Amino acid sequence: METKNKKTIETSNITRKQLQGTVVSDKMMKTVTVLVNRFVKHPKYGKFMNISKKYKAHDEAGAYKEGDKVVIEECRPISKDKTFKVIGKQSA
Repeated sequence: METKNKKTIETSNITRKQLQGTVVSDKMMKTVTVLVNRFVKHPKYGKFMNISKKYKAHDEAGAYKEGDKVVIEECRPISKDKTFKVIGKQSA
């Protein structure tokens, strides 16, 4: 009984990744594709580079359209490619 309570306590303290990006596609049902840009320094050469990656995120209501700035948060796997959910619009 105690081990079960310990597990729930440990999992409740998880910090989830939050990323900011732009919706580039809303053609799928309950799913949006979000483009996230990062500005990172190369570990060996020291040059700064723009890195971009697309993530599929769950949008239950279908409220977000192409061009919207959104914040996505990591969650449990919803499908093979979807492990993020949209939590809201990006604040200015």
